[in-house]
Amino acid sequence: MTPPDGDMSPHSEVAPPAPHCYRHPNRETLIRCTRCDRPICPDCMRPASVGFHCPDDVGLANKTVRQPRTAVGARLMNSPPFVTWGLIGANVIVYLITAAQSVKGITQPGDGSSWLFRDWQLFPNSIHNNHEYYRLITSGFLHVSLLHIASNMLALFIIGPLLERLLGRWRFALVYLIGLLGGSAAVYTWGQVSTAEVGASGAVFGLFAAALVLVRKLGLDAQWLIGIIVLNFVFTFSIHNISKLAHIGGFIAGALATLAIAGLPQVRERVSLRTQVAGLAALAVLIIVIVAVRTVTFPSPVSGPKG
Repeated sequence: MTPPDGDMSPHSEVAPPAPHCYRHPNRETLIRCTRCDRPICPDCMRPASVGFHCPDDVGLANKTVRQPRTAVGARLMNSPPFVTWGLIGANVIVYLITAAQSVKGITQPGDGSSWLFRDWQLFPNSIHNNHEYYRLITSGFLHVSLLHIASNMLALFIIGPLLERLLGRWRFALVYLIGLLGGSAAVYTWGQVSTAEVGASGAVFGLFAAALVLVRKLGLDAQWLIGIIVLNFVFTFSIHNISKLAHIGGFIAGALATLAIAGLPQVRERVSLRTQVAGLAALAVLIIVIVAVRTVTFPSPVSGPKG
């Protein structure tokens, strides 16, 4: 028997309410996550190979996906080279400060009238007599002229981003620092005790050496890089007032630091993080020992004739 219009049969079914997004309870939706089956609204839908995923499952999947790494074990970066930019910015800021303090201004802040320049330059006598070992680092952020800082920062701008991507941020920063210290230690140990030297070229030559090691490690053609390095060493030994010891010391230190990180070029196995840290620490200790030995054997000032 058919019930009259408007009457409900006791056996008729009531449609269930539409589900609501689990993140936005006020939004109805008919789409569900193909992973967890939770309802998701259009704002929460993340395209997947089959259907859609919710944001929580996408985040969980990203954590479990193995991140791509470089030949030295660093995570492959897609972000800007912040360390390179930071080093360039630090050098430029220090240059502007010394220029503001200098009589000759921005064209030649290394004329000796800037107190920061005098206090930070690598002056072996001051390092030994006053134990101002901080000059081994601070001198690497000083430049005597616009041409001096422009050439060093241009080289850092060109080679820095690629090395930072291959090495990772902290490894790249340590290679730069060890190259700087290696160049300064060479000047302090074998240079003229009464001659002051400054510049980031020791660190830059350390990066040149790092690039050479990594190019050989990756099995790439190194002829172009060798040509650039040879040309820079030709300039080093042919132009007056360029620190030969800083360039040689920085190059050797940078090469050793990168070998500690990447291993020998012919060895294809990746060096473990513990071995990398141990190698870099050993290199830092070696530089400290070289500086300490030089301090002990530092020549005594020559006394004038007694009347």
